[in-house]
Amino acid sequence: MASVRVRFAPSPTGYLHVGGARTALFNWLYARKTGGVFVLRIEDTDKERSTEAHTQVILDGLRWLGVTYDEGPFFQGQSYGRHRADAEGLVARDRAYRCFCTREELDASRQAAEHGGAGFRYDGRCGRLAPADIARTLDAGTPFSLRLRMPDEEIAWEDAVHGRISFQGRDLDDFIILRSDGTPIYNLAVVSDDIDMRITHVIRGDDHISNTPKQIALYRALGQAAPVFAHVPMILGSDGKKLSKRHGATAVGDYQNQGILPLAMRNFLALLGWSPGGDREILPEEEMIALFSLEGIQKKASVFDLTKLEWMNGQYLSQRPAAELEGPVRHHLDELGVDLGGRPLVPLIDAVKTRSRTLLDIAAQVAVRVDARRVARDPKGAQLAQKLGEAFAANLGLVGAALGALPEAEWTPPALEAALKGLAEREGKKLGDIMQPVRVALTGGTVSEPVNELLAVVGRDESLQRISAARG
Repeated sequence: MASVRVRFAPSPTGYLHVGGARTALFNWLYARKTGGVFVLRIEDTDKERSTEAHTQVILDGLRWLGVTYDEGPFFQGQSYGRHRADAEGLVARDRAYRCFCTREELDASRQAAEHGGAGFRYDGRCGRLAPADIARTLDAGTPFSLRLRMPDEEIAWEDAVHGRISFQGRDLDDFIILRSDGTPIYNLAVVSDDIDMRITHVIRGDDHISNTPKQIALYRALGQAAPVFAHVPMILGSDGKKLSKRHGATAVGDYQNQGILPLAMRNFLALLGWSPGGDREILPEEEMIALFSLEGIQKKASVFDLTKLEWMNGQYLSQRPAAELEGPVRHHLDELGVDLGGRPLVPLIDAVKTRSRTLLDIAAQVAVRVDARRVARDPKGAQLAQKLGEAFAANLGLVGAALGALPEAEWTPPALEAALKGLAEREGKKLGDIMQPVRVALTGGTVSEPVNELLAVVGRDESLQRISAARG
């Protein structure tokens, strides 16, 4: 068997979307699993909409995800000469023909078909022209496109995901492969490039299934074996419809900006439509590669669950060393306009990362701990204050007095824990009625790291000031 060669072939007419990123990831995983080659090809044939900026966004998105290509990037627009040569070779072997029909003639035929209640299908009239008629039309300088003669035979393939899929050639148009301006149509360019790049497996979205019989017909006409096709089901939004902007962010770069780690995004995308077996959810790269197979790709569409992505990201955040997160967290703090005042960031990240879902969460919690102006009482904090009534301020007064007696040198988690527990015992109060008001005073909420650690992170003077201010 030939060495596996796969490709990811995005169009640089927009951003790298979630569906495209997953396609790239599946190709990358298969190449790494089989010891094959992953090729990146930029399909820039739409000159009006393709831009260098979009190409760069795609490259940046793949780099961020850690999906590295072995060859490329190649640009499809640089292969027009080969595309034209392949098309003209098909004409020479009578596998394709010149079509002199004008756009107006085709539009009139289409309207007539629709008026009659039938779908339009090109009738192949130019494929039946006599050689003398063709020569006379060419001599007149009439422009023409090239159409493939679709064979009157079954076109079937064993899809690596869906199993056997079959079409009948007679049900398909003699489709255009080369426009009158000499530029290739998508199906010809793709097949020509895949042959040239020796692609053995085409892993792509199942919205391409309708293109596949045309491409197989082209492979046969060009005398080449078709690759293995694996059509991956679409990604749906929570409402069961195709994922789009109405469901929120769909571009990979948006999730990067929202504080998702590339490791988490890659893990999440891998499980959108592929199952490694068992109940595995957090998959290290080596395990993901070892377990990946085309047989594990599911036939049904998958649903993009943002809550699960954020949960998975939280798992990765809790596992990463704080020092590894320092750079991106500092970036988000800068965007928030937070001045750390020279305080080291790593201890602050360590204090909050296990309760964070995103890097933005970490930055927001760090901001609260270093800047009292960012403390805002949330609904649960307000509910606690209301529930305790006068005891809320009274208990904070007791805490302020007890902790105020601790010198700076003793403002450590163990000493703070001992002081709070001793206070609760002396006053005959529940420890929670002492601790929770402190959380609200320092952060505005009722959830944080242990209160003694929170006090240590915020610092002695700042903590005492917040406790005093929260008494009202």
